[in-house]
Amino acid sequence: MGRAFAYVILGGGVAAGYAALELVRHGDGVSPGELCIISDEAVAPYERPALSKGYLLPRGAARLPAFHTCVGANDELLTEQWYKDHGIELVLGTRVVSADVRRKTLLTATGETISYKTLIVATGARALELEEFGVTRSDATNVCYLRSLEDADKMVGVMRSCHGGNAVVIGGGYIGMECAAALVANEIKVAMVFPRKHCMDRLFTPKIAEFYENYYAAKGVTFIKEARVTSFETSSDGKVTGAILRDGRRLPADMVVVGIGARANTELFDGQLAMEKGGIKVNGRMQTSDAAVYAVGDVAAFPVALLSGDMRRFEHVDCARRTARRAVAAIMERSDGAEERGEMGFDYLPFFYSRVFALSWQFYGDNVGEPVHFGDFSAPAGGRPKFGACWVSGGLVAGVFLEGGSREENEAVASAVRCRARIGDVAAELESRGLAFADQESRRKLTRRCYGLAAGGDKPTYAWHATVGVAAAVSIAAFVYWYGWQAPYVVKREF
Repeated sequence: MGRAFAYVILGGGVAAGYAALELVRHGDGVSPGELCIISDEAVAPYERPALSKGYLLPRGAARLPAFHTCVGANDELLTEQWYKDHGIELVLGTRVVSADVRRKTLLTATGETISYKTLIVATGARALELEEFGVTRSDATNVCYLRSLEDADKMVGVMRSCHGGNAVVIGGGYIGMECAAALVANEIKVAMVFPRKHCMDRLFTPKIAEFYENYYAAKGVTFIKEARVTSFETSSDGKVTGAILRDGRRLPADMVVVGIGARANTELFDGQLAMEKGGIKVNGRMQTSDAAVYAVGDVAAFPVALLSGDMRRFEHVDCARRTARRAVAAIMERSDGAEERGEMGFDYLPFFYSRVFALSWQFYGDNVGEPVHFGDFSAPAGGRPKFGACWVSGGLVAGVFLEGGSREENEAVASAVRCRARIGDVAAELESRGLAFADQESRRKLTRRCYGLAAGGDKPTYAWHATVGVAAAVSIAAFVYWYGWQAPYVVKREF
């Protein structure tokens, strides 16, 4: 027994929802019964960032249906009724156990065979577990991960049971930092343990990390750096009571949150599709080594045009949204042009963000070259800090990090990165002629460059009109130079 569809989306995360919306909207759309989404989760696709940014809050917490896709991009809210209204088959709570790319079939755990003409792989990534690193007793009932709605429900229940108690957060990255903030909001004392010299070491410079660590410490969070948890003490009812570090120290624990990274879910296609960067290799159209299969979101490794075609894999919601749209456009257009075949790479601007406590940062581009810090790294009483770093490589702006920026300022730094603003052009006469020189002399050069980029790839939805964006980008570049390069914080890249 089996069913057949023109289009199958495998996976139920952010990318799946955005791909479905694009398929419905593109041209004549899809006819009822042509599209199927298979997910091992029991609910329709939702905006996964809500789990760490809103679901864990003690008051006013986010709950479905409020964060089904695609509300995260201020678009339609794709509830289960939306899929029904558009004739899309949702196969939920169903695990696919094998895939046959040659035969274009998927086999579910229930024994059903689902065939396709075009497959979009949106299987995402799964959280790394402590067992993979030999940590004993890590299956205790109050050890929590955060990747799915089920995980979030468990964590909320555990937090409620240990109000005023102690939590150990293992990991100093995205999940660790955002969950630590949520635990503090729930009035739980937090100790963060990670093996690196500072938090978020894949992105933050030591100076940026110092600010956030001090801010968290003021909220009562304890950082235990360059350390590892090797085992747990548990009670007779199977709950963790303490975490044991490699050096023998014991940390009291009423609950544990694990955020030690993720691994792309590629196993179904091992030996069938080309792999790279720990994910499924695709071209700039999100097309895999099999012409009928596309991969999007966390699982896809694709060439980034802005980074000279370098292959990258990003585990972030913005990438999931944009690669889904890109794949659908490629599927529906079927162009034979070199650019549409993806030989130039995908015109994607890498973007990451986080919101914790009263803080909010955004990062655009690539953290290569020398980071130049700017702004005020103090936390003003009653106000919001505003600071950042600009990574300069070969005299060009490679990436910008900005904490506390307004929407206009964030759009401006995004433009500076996308236009590859040349810091050297500004630096030559900045001191003698000031910002007027930067604005007057560089606007002409960057305007031409930005228009060229816009003509050659996807137009970013976050950018202003070119001339406004360029002027702002130049001002930001000049600001970075004036307040950063002249300051004593020129830090070599250490990660």
